[in-house]
Formats: sequence, structure tokens, C-alpha cells
Amino acid sequence: MIAVLKHGTTPDQTQHLIDWLKRMNLDVHVSEGSEITILGLIGDTSRVDMELLKSLEIVETVKRVSEPFKQANRKFHPKDTIVEVGDVRIGGGYFAMIAGPCSVESEEQIVGVAQAVKASGATILRGGAFKPRTSPYAFQGLKGEGLKLLLKAKEATGLPICTELMNINDLDLFTDVDIIQIGARNMQNFDLLKETGKCKTPILLKRGLANTFQELLMSAEYIMSEGNENVILCERGIRTFETYTRNTLDLSAVPALHELSHLPVVIDPSHATGKIKMIPSMAVAATAAGADGIMIEVHNNPACALCDGAQSLTPAQFDEVARKVMRVREAIL
Repeated sequence: MIAVLKHGTTPDQTQHLIDWLKRMNLDVHVSEGSEITILGLIGDTSRVDMELLKSLEIVETVKRVSEPFKQANRKFHPKDTIVEVGDVRIGGGYFAMIAGPCSVESEEQIVGVAQAVKASGATILRGGAFKPRTSPYAFQGLKGEGLKLLLKAKEATGLPICTELMNINDLDLFTDVDIIQIGARNMQNFDLLKETGKCKTPILLKRGLANTFQELLMSAEYIMSEGNENVILCERGIRTFETYTRNTLDLSAVPALHELSHLPVVIDPSHATGKIKMIPSMAVAATAAGADGIMIEVHNNPACALCDGAQSLTPAQFDEVARKVMRVREAIL
């Protein structure tokens, strides 16, 4: 349920209403705009007398929100959320270029790639320390040592780092990580979502291989319901009957999620296509569609990469993609 307050309502009047609602065991989410204030009521709203609430002098209108996701809902929060990561902003007109290798392999590799992508305009460094792999025999990442190498790359370049958390037990190792990624396979690992919701670190939440927009937003709701509102949604392709590409990139996710939610939306064309030649066009298309950022895998020697070399651009290729993306950004703004 949402209550829209009239223009001119004083802070004292607003707080008095919030206190009254909280006495009914409701959580109240406040969204303040330049003209109006919206109160989002979370909990068992059946106990709220809508007619009584509507009759209050400071209340403009009252509506029930039918969607099961509340805090992630644009009705609760009409203005775009801007997630701040150090000096980098994502959402609300701010665009992020996230780039780096699928897996951290060595200090030389990760620092070299970080320096290269930063020179090309990347604003955030991505790199996997803990890797979920389909095969138990594939490279699983350097784990804690990989996190240390990412921090060295951050120290060398100043780029914030984004890396994937797979297990609740490893959360303490992510204290210095700037963005915690929840991968597609863990999108509905609800215990993991709740634990990351208890920290303030921004969360990049990837859509599952066979999940709907609503299911993605409900997973975001798990994080937000625990107090962490710094959530970035990521479309990385879904599984369809098509086998030519690794997954099918659903670019409709950008306008659809922007309509449903106030959270930023990032596109990952690397995992979506799995093909180097297709990444540039999909990155450009995602930018033109209004994405709040792109996430691209970059490796200094893809042919020798320990993970996903077939979908990793070289620094030179990323530089060319970054130039195209920025030209599109200039054209659509």
C-alpha cells in the first residue's frame, strides 16, 4: 500500500503519520520528491482502514500495490535510484562501464587488465575470485588469494572492484569489496540474499537462466527487506531453445525493469552471447536501449584464459567497444 501526501505537508505532520502507522506493526518506506512525499507501507496492510487514511487532511490518495515486490517497486519509489560506488554512480542518468577478466589468474594479469580498461573508460573493475563452474574439474578461481589480487589492482588504478560471492561463509572476506555480485545460479539462494541485505555494500544481482522479471525483483526484495537498498539488476541472458549463442540476451529487460522498478539495470553481453564477435553490437544495443551500464569480460590473452576465453575481449577490442558505447551515449542523451 502507498499513501501519497499532499504538497505542503510539514515534516512534523509526516512523522506523526509514520509513527501512527508503525504502531500497527508496519514498516514505512519514505520517498521524498520535489513536490510530493510517498509513504510505502510494508507488512500486513489489511489492518489499515483505507477510508480513514484517505480522509486525513495531509493525504492526497491511497493505493494498494498488487505486485508482490514492494521496496523494489517504482510505485514506492518513483525516482530512479542512484547507487554510489566510491566516486562512481550508477542509475538516474549515470552510466557505468564494468570490465575485467572472468577469473583472476595472477597479479600481472589483473593489474595489467585493470590499467588497460581504465585507460579505455571503464569505471569499475570486475574479476572472479570464486568461480561457479558447470564442471567440478574446471578452474574454480583463486578464492581468497584472488580477492587480495583484486585489491592490488584497485590500489594500482583506483578502480572500485566487483566480484562474485557464492557462499555465506565467505562474506567476511568481502569487507573491502566495492560491489558484491550475486550470480545467476544464486539468484534464488534466499539465505545468501538475506545475508547480503544486512550489509551496506552495493549488490549486483544477476537474473537467473530461467527466471522472470518478477522473480528477479522478488530476489532484489529479499536484499532490500533486510535494509540494503543499494541493488543493481543485471540481465545476462536467459536459456531458450536457441543453441547458437550461449544464452539469449533479453534486451527488453531494460525498459521492462525500468518500468517496474527504480533500480539501475546493467547488461552483460559477454555471458549472454558467449561470442566475441557479437559482444560489440549487443553492448551498443544495450546502451541505446537505455541501460545504466554494461559489464564486459576482458582478458589480456583470451586464448590462454583459464575461464571463458571464448567470450573475452582483448584490451584493444574493449577500447573500440567503449568508444562506440560512449558515442551512442552522447547521441541518446
